[in-house]
Amino acid sequence: MLLDKKNRKRLLIFLLIPILAVIPFVTEDIVLRVIAALLLIIYVGFIIFLRDSLNRAPASKESDSYVEPPVIQRETPVETDEGEGFEIVSGNTDTEIITADNLATPISPLTAKSLYHPPELKKEYLKIVSETMPANVGQDEYFGFVLEKILQVAKEAFLAYSAMFFWYNKKKETLNLDRFVSASKDIARRKFEKENDILSQIVEKEEPLWLPSISSNSEADNIRYYSAPQGIRSFVGVPLFYRKSLAGILALDSKGEDSFNVETVYSLGRLVRVISIIISLFEEKFTESLSEQRLKSLLSIFSVQKKFATPDELFDTIENSIKNLIQWDAFAFVYYDAISNNFKIARTLNKRTIKYVGEGLEIELSKSLTGKAIMTGMPVSIEDTSDTEKRFVRFSESEDISFEGSFLAIPLVYDEQNFGVLCFESLKKSVYSNSDIQFLRQASRIFAFIAFAHSGQRFLKNLLSVDIETKVLNKETFLEYLTKDLLKAREFSAPGVVVLIYIDKFLEQDTLFESNPFPKVLKSIVESIKEALPKTSLLGRLSTRMLAVSFFNSSTKEAFIWAEKLRVKIARKPIPVMSKQSTFTISAGLASTHNKTNLEEIMETAHLALNKAIEKGGNAVVNAN
Repeated sequence: MLLDKKNRKRLLIFLLIPILAVIPFVTEDIVLRVIAALLLIIYVGFIIFLRDSLNRAPASKESDSYVEPPVIQRETPVETDEGEGFEIVSGNTDTEIITADNLATPISPLTAKSLYHPPELKKEYLKIVSETMPANVGQDEYFGFVLEKILQVAKEAFLAYSAMFFWYNKKKETLNLDRFVSASKDIARRKFEKENDILSQIVEKEEPLWLPSISSNSEADNIRYYSAPQGIRSFVGVPLFYRKSLAGILALDSKGEDSFNVETVYSLGRLVRVISIIISLFEEKFTESLSEQRLKSLLSIFSVQKKFATPDELFDTIENSIKNLIQWDAFAFVYYDAISNNFKIARTLNKRTIKYVGEGLEIELSKSLTGKAIMTGMPVSIEDTSDTEKRFVRFSESEDISFEGSFLAIPLVYDEQNFGVLCFESLKKSVYSNSDIQFLRQASRIFAFIAFAHSGQRFLKNLLSVDIETKVLNKETFLEYLTKDLLKAREFSAPGVVVLIYIDKFLEQDTLFESNPFPKVLKSIVESIKEALPKTSLLGRLSTRMLAVSFFNSSTKEAFIWAEKLRVKIARKPIPVMSKQSTFTISAGLASTHNKTNLEEIMETAHLALNKAIEKGGNAVVNAN
């Protein structure tokens, strides 16, 4: 093992001791023996003297500010042999020693007394890491929440005055401030046109830019996102690229000069990369969730078995299906009424409680955006309805719509015929993309076919004089024939009676039955009425549960007896429904038509009598006279 230079010198010095000790034994000269002995004594004594002097030497004071170490006194004095007490002066007596008890325990280089542990540390930390995401918001709000947290970290990490993120619209060459974290209340929330300021230079060159020193005179020209001077003295901004094109800018500013440098640019570049990755993840997740929502919305049309016998069934189906197709704040469904031969607003929806049009408004085809979609059969998309040069009319000039945003109208065209329009409005401008419009054009074919089927069915029903389900007179035909009978009865002074028959409500689609039993109940009751009905009488269906019988040349007493017999007969007649036998009841109200020609008055009187029978609990007959 090789010795260093210092140890070699020590070894040579100590080798002199054995040499001087050997000389007296190898020479007979008395003088040499005496000299060697004296040198050996002097040499050993000198070494002992140096050792003792070093042990007794006090610590040298390097400066006048030297502070003596603290003196720790023992509470219990230690007695000597002479019986006098004394105090031991020492440092910390609790010497840290690794023993078998603490061998496996890691020993921190810092003691617990040297660490500051706030009492609310855990509570505040859990509050930060457990912050809940906003509920019932769209994809933009979720991304904005994440972006705001990143800006908060950037502001605190670089000791900035404000941290901001701008979206860049390449088509319009504008910068839109999306999210910011700032100590200022003078943030200008608006779109910034491309000019010659700092942000515009980043857009123009598509490279990072920082200004270590900004004079107070040039602050307003360079920093445009404040509505008032803030005393900004340094700035740094980096571009965000998404799909190889400029998509946004991350910017920081400070009131101190030279607050940012090239290392800040590199750090912000890494932060911007994280933001671009988050954007791609959000977009991928949003695309998948949006496609799934759209598919569910379209499949919901077929999930419920509906015959679309009434317009309300059609409108309800469309209302449930368009909720998740695209983003909207207000919706209007314009439907073509084949009977009145015009387009009207059939259903409106409003998510934001904003002032909007009402149902039943007729569309002005030549002056409105909806009319343009109807006449051309093409979608109409307006990115900004607040354009001062053009006054956009959505539906009619009589409409009262004050809010601004985006408008989209999708016509429902089937077999080269227009059956309606889906109208979407958003408070945000330029919200509907070309992909949204193309999707809605494809999806509108389903709605157009449903509207076509319903319109044709309704038109054909209007040509029929009988109810398709029961094969008795429909409401329009029954009232028409009743009006003629009233004129005949007055001409011959013949008595007459109108009887309204209501099928009492029962448990439908509940625990008693596996499916809706009403169609079978209706069919059985109609058959019973037909069997007991005189040949000179009329039978019609006024609504889902209401039937009407007109007795010509019959008294009120005869009609009452007939209605009472019919009530008892139906109440005792078991009707097979699925695998069960059940009984059902009816209520009836009578009104005399003797010497009366006012149809509305007669029907109102019969309705009052019927309501009294129903209020009794049903299964009753009441005569209004």
